[in-house]
Amino acid sequence: MDIEDGNKLTTIDTLHNDEALKVLAGYTGEETWTEKEESQVRRIIDFRLMPVLCITYGLQYYDKAMLSQAALFGLRTDLQLLKGNRYSFSAAIFYLGFIVGAYPAMVLAQRFPIERVASVIVMVWGVCLILTTVCHNYQALYAQRFFLGFLESGISPMFMMIVGSFYKKNEQALRMGIWYSCTGYVSVFSPLVNYAFGQAKGPLHPWKYMYIFAGSITIVWGFALFFILPPDPVRARGFNERQRYISVARLRTNNSGVRNMHLKKEQIWELLTDIKFWLAFFMAFLSMIANGPISTFVPIIINSFGFTTLHSLLLVMPAGAYAGTMQLLIPYLCYKYPNLRAGLIFMCQVGTTIAALLLWLLPIKQTGALLFACYILPTVGAGYAVLMGLSLANTAGYTKRSVASSGLYIGYCLGNFAGPLIFKPKDAPRYVPAFIVVTITSIVAGLLALVYRGVCMWENKKRDRTGTLEGFEHAYEDDLTDRKNPQFRYIL
Repeated sequence: MDIEDGNKLTTIDTLHNDEALKVLAGYTGEETWTEKEESQVRRIIDFRLMPVLCITYGLQYYDKAMLSQAALFGLRTDLQLLKGNRYSFSAAIFYLGFIVGAYPAMVLAQRFPIERVASVIVMVWGVCLILTTVCHNYQALYAQRFFLGFLESGISPMFMMIVGSFYKKNEQALRMGIWYSCTGYVSVFSPLVNYAFGQAKGPLHPWKYMYIFAGSITIVWGFALFFILPPDPVRARGFNERQRYISVARLRTNNSGVRNMHLKKEQIWELLTDIKFWLAFFMAFLSMIANGPISTFVPIIINSFGFTTLHSLLLVMPAGAYAGTMQLLIPYLCYKYPNLRAGLIFMCQVGTTIAALLLWLLPIKQTGALLFACYILPTVGAGYAVLMGLSLANTAGYTKRSVASSGLYIGYCLGNFAGPLIFKPKDAPRYVPAFIVVTITSIVAGLLALVYRGVCMWENKKRDRTGTLEGFEHAYEDDLTDRKNPQFRYIL
């Protein structure tokens, strides 16, 4: 790309370098800025970006978790899901679609404007959600759930990329927590909405009204995304020239770039040989096995304690409030106190381990303690919110970051796929073997977080010994990866 600089024409190589250089090279004003100016730019970004991410992710979780609440209103009976492991598999197959769809979605997001890709995906998944109502047996539901997962798969990796493109490393964990917390807070309101539809009298079975409503608002929101989702600081609307310069220049400290639309195979290979990526992958996989009971079985488990359908739905609400609050609190602690991230992931795994132990060992007559265990089981979600930000902050190179985001999400999906399948009908209502598995995998995931911290500490010390200090002057040059940039330092 050519940029006119006075009487000279400067060529910016956006194949090898980051597109942020277009903004930096084209700016002719004062190149330093005050903390007040940077705070103003950050507030503009927060105001324009965070509500959009929160609503979109809240809708995604509302849509994909609809199954567990619709199950209380006849869906399992109507679609023949009560036999064998059919209900568990209908929940699990959704994440097979996630696995298949994550990489194609990220390739599209790198090749085409990310806001357009997100808009089309959200609208089509809204249509797919409504099509649940035409399913008449479990085979049709399997197909619908697979394609719903396929369509929804790109949203979380795309959001990780967008956050990484707008925010500095120390700001990312909190922003990840803000939009990810909607998985908890939407569970506070969705039981009330779905219970209202569950009481509907009409030609359709009650659970079908739930899906029609959710799919319709998803389609409308997907259309709106085309116009309101800020893609990156280079192209986002609402900045004047100086604000855009500051929004881009301040990200030099990330040492990871902002935007590059060219797929680089050498960065993919580097990622696949990076032990930190695999540690994060297995943390996501093992920790998310606990998400099986959280997203699919908690309403049913609470119902098995002897509560009515209404009370079971209402008693899910505190779990959502707790999960959302933890998903905000833990990332906030990461924001306030640097280099605590891996340790806080470990502590979140401790919380989920305690919950799984209680659900495994307590007698069913201790209803209060079992409810408490159901409520703290989602602590794992706060750890995953931190893990997303940690993985993103410790990966540089645009292609490497985009594939790492998809890879982490594949680990998340594999855990969510395995989670429901370990809850077998013959083990109801206590599901003791399943909670033994959840206990073990939660412990291992927590220990991997400590190993990850140790690897990053060792790598930082090794780089310090070479005499090359942390620096940011080459942040946008040649789209360097974290491994190839000796000035890069890893977050702990």
